[in-house]
Amino acid sequence: MIYQGERLTAKLLDDNIVELCFDAKGSVNALNLATLQEYKEAIAAIAANQDAQGVIVTSAKSTFIVGADITEFTELFKTPDEKIAGVFKSSSDIFDAFEDLQIPSVAAINGFALGGGCETALVCDYRVADTSASIGLPEVKLGLMPGFGGTVRLPRIIGVDNALEWMTTGKPYKAEKALAFHAVDAVVAPEHLRDAALSMVKDAIKGDLDWRARKQVKLDPVTLSETEHLMSFSTAKAMVAAKAGKHYPAPMAVVKLMEKSVKLDRTEAMLLENDAFGKVAKTDACTAQVGLFLADQVVKGKAKKAAKLASKKVNRATVLGAGIMGGGIAYQSAYKGTPIVMKDINNDALDLGLTTASGILTKLVDKGRMNAKKMAGVLNNITPTLSYDSVKDTDIVVEAVVENPKVKSAVLKEVEAVVSDDAIITSNTSTISIDLLAESVAKPERFCGMHFFNPVHKMPLVEVIRGKNTSDETVAAVVAYAAKMGKSPIVVNDCPGFYINRVLFPYFAGFSHLLLEGADFSAVDKVMEKQFGWPMGPAYLLDVVGLDTADHCTDVMAAGFPTRMAKLAKDPVQALYNSDKLGQKNGTGFYDYSKDKRGRPVKVASETSVGILADMCQPMADFSSDEIIARLMIPMVNETIRCLEEGVVDTAAEADMGLIYGLGFPPFRGGPIRYLETLGLDNFIAMADKYAHLGEIYQVTDGLRDMAASNKSYFNTDVKTNK
Repeated sequence: MIYQGERLTAKLLDDNIVELCFDAKGSVNALNLATLQEYKEAIAAIAANQDAQGVIVTSAKSTFIVGADITEFTELFKTPDEKIAGVFKSSSDIFDAFEDLQIPSVAAINGFALGGGCETALVCDYRVADTSASIGLPEVKLGLMPGFGGTVRLPRIIGVDNALEWMTTGKPYKAEKALAFHAVDAVVAPEHLRDAALSMVKDAIKGDLDWRARKQVKLDPVTLSETEHLMSFSTAKAMVAAKAGKHYPAPMAVVKLMEKSVKLDRTEAMLLENDAFGKVAKTDACTAQVGLFLADQVVKGKAKKAAKLASKKVNRATVLGAGIMGGGIAYQSAYKGTPIVMKDINNDALDLGLTTASGILTKLVDKGRMNAKKMAGVLNNITPTLSYDSVKDTDIVVEAVVENPKVKSAVLKEVEAVVSDDAIITSNTSTISIDLLAESVAKPERFCGMHFFNPVHKMPLVEVIRGKNTSDETVAAVVAYAAKMGKSPIVVNDCPGFYINRVLFPYFAGFSHLLLEGADFSAVDKVMEKQFGWPMGPAYLLDVVGLDTADHCTDVMAAGFPTRMAKLAKDPVQALYNSDKLGQKNGTGFYDYSKDKRGRPVKVASETSVGILADMCQPMADFSSDEIIARLMIPMVNETIRCLEEGVVDTAAEADMGLIYGLGFPPFRGGPIRYLETLGLDNFIAMADKYAHLGEIYQVTDGLRDMAASNKSYFNTDVKTNK
């Protein structure tokens, strides 16, 4: 044994070949600081061994290296960019040292080789992957760029244009695709991977492969004419500007870095990468996107824990109520492998549900993401029925009938009489109290809410709503089923609007107040979309939700929070609804909806809606972008804080992910709490106090003032007033 560490070893094999094997504690290899130190020590040991003639890099895990351990760098990212650059120079020097070994090297890539894992492979002279491999540099998805030499080595291996595509999109590639890019040199079956790597390094030792030339290419500047250089980077800048936009600076930072570094040798290029990494790590977008990644891990971790705790396993499901929502739920369950019965009271609804499911599947087939056999298998997992007879053996029921408490209560009572005593019963509702609905069932401990978002197959969030009598076992089983469906479940406690709608409607209220003061709804939408980053502005979102639905939800919120969310005496949304404007569902709301000659959807501000609003609102007035953003976002952030303080949602991480997954909150802002902390608690309070006279939705809580005074963060503080 040349080197023995806790996370990797270097062993001299027959034929004087070293096997450098990554084998961290736990299920995967990740590049944390301790692993990097051992990597450095192992490289030094290999360099000092006079017998070593070649080296293969392998993994003892089912995957190669999943990347750097970002949790170890979050505190570093709070330090000045010069310090970050210095730390990453020390780390990238380790990778340079491996590349500088005066013996040939081959990486044997199995499973994921992402980020730092990919960079570990790139320092090798050759790379062989098995068919399970997935290779890429996804750092831009965290608001970062490669920091261990990826921006230097990849363009010298696969070409500048290809490298720009890899790094600015962050897309991973399967083994065969990576081979086509020449990112790997061979692809073999998993059982042949190690032997193939050994064979390749032996060929290099014998001189059949010119490994020294391979190594030199990565040390020299890239050979590009001035015209080629201009074309590559002009095109890349235009594409990145169009796709990533101004809110995501990392992809453009990669382009601008490489524009300079491809002209330099490795030493100078690495210094530029170190410096650029330090700068991009300090951006608000990076802080937000890293925070989202960590928050996502919290949500996924809770789902995994629930799956382990749940004694009730869901192998058969039922959705009551077909139609678009029921069909979407049925599709999602069946697609992810849980057979489901779809029950309704008439065939037309069942036909619509099946049409919804088959329509989604047909699109997957048309895009080449599914074959006809798999489509048939998914549809066979959906059993349409008019009778409760097919429901008797179900493990979980998702009631998804019309949003009416009397109808829902009657259906829940009916189904409880049919299913087994240990079957779980849930209601897909967006507004009706779970405790109220629980009064209709004999065993409320096995009942909870399961709020899906439309369209079900696209929206990742499921709110699992705990009632006052819901058992922990029921919550765990429902969370596990939602995760099994491919969803991101967040557990919330019952209250009007639950979590998502409760924080959404103060945002809508802020919008309505602006309209009454003379704001142009299309101008407000433009600011909230283009400048703040929402996928839809408030007027457009209301049209998508449905003005009838929004009006109903406003009534629910007003009843639940009569002082803070009382319905406006002159409500713009209600005025449009009363004029038979429902939004997209009937083609007219704030906007009129139609299709152009090619069948593409078109929306234009509705002249009749403008007229209706003009009659009830103050004369048209201009508002600055900053004021529009403040007037809408302060109520949303304030309500999010109240939900945390009241224990409606458990953690700041879940509060952020809920709005990212459920509403499309701009990811580069990280969610409402990350947005708050990026602004600074004191700055937010000052901004809110400026508008406090407008009503309770603008008035911050005492808890927020206490957090600001004590300089605390919501991400590491328990703020629940009920604990």
